[in-house]
Amino acid sequence: MRDATSLGATLYLPTTRRDLGPIVSGTRYPELRSAVLCLEDSVRPDDLPAAMANLAALLPTIDPSGHGPRLFVRPRDPAMLARILQMPGIERIEGFVVPKATADSFPAYLHLLANHTHMLMPTLETREMFDLDQVRRLRDQLVGVQGRILAVRIGGNDLLQQIGARRSLERTLYEGPLAATIGALVAAFAPFGFALSAPVLEHFACHDLLRREVARDVEHGLLTKTAIHPDQVAIIHDGYRVEPSELAEARAMLAADSPAVFALSGSMCEPATHRRWAQSILRRAECFGIRHDPLAAVI
Repeated sequence: MRDATSLGATLYLPTTRRDLGPIVSGTRYPELRSAVLCLEDSVRPDDLPAAMANLAALLPTIDPSGHGPRLFVRPRDPAMLARILQMPGIERIEGFVVPKATADSFPAYLHLLANHTHMLMPTLETREMFDLDQVRRLRDQLVGVQGRILAVRIGGNDLLQQIGARRSLERTLYEGPLAATIGALVAAFAPFGFALSAPVLEHFACHDLLRREVARDVEHGLLTKTAIHPDQVAIIHDGYRVEPSELAEARAMLAADSPAVFALSGSMCEPATHRRWAQSILRRAECFGIRHDPLAAVI
């Protein structure tokens, strides 16, 4: 399923966890749509042997019929990826998250995966992402293999680490030092047809802050988001639900007999400029449903 929107909230899971089986089977968190089995920063170096053994034991047990969340593995480096590709059952995952992707590091991963069909999600999280020339170098490289790039993931915490900062408990990412950087990354990749995922909010108990941030994610066209706690999943998915007015506008714009310009609910609708937005609205409604006014049932 080569569709980033349906990823929804992507839960990152250190492969040191002992409860991976119920999670990847879909029984622990049935609302979870995608997950990353992580062997990178979430695993201590001295725990790597156990984490790799845990992954090797898990892969053959994954149900290939499609039950449970879409699964990806995040290796630590190309050498680890080479080892993982030899594990029985590796064909049961959908793809790999490439950590700290740059124009210099990404080719090594791509070379190892040349004879595989796995999808890729490069993560933008190094100091090169503050250099637009380096961003363009990576972007142009990805254009050449765009059919294999499911989404480009923005690693907010690693980017903040590059400047010695941390997320606020009170403000969204768009009100902090990464606001311009996220905008620049969206501008560099989205016009070329790449889907981008929104960074994680590590303050997982701040539910109201997460709701506000998801709303800003959507405004930026970021329609999938990293999660690090299961409580975040439902909040993120709820934020992707579509307002009835948005759905009405999208359907009107995509109608075969739609005028070139028309008014609806006090807004100008112009299919030539709003078509891509309208298509994303319909896809969100299909994946996450429509937001209903609780008062409508009373009136």
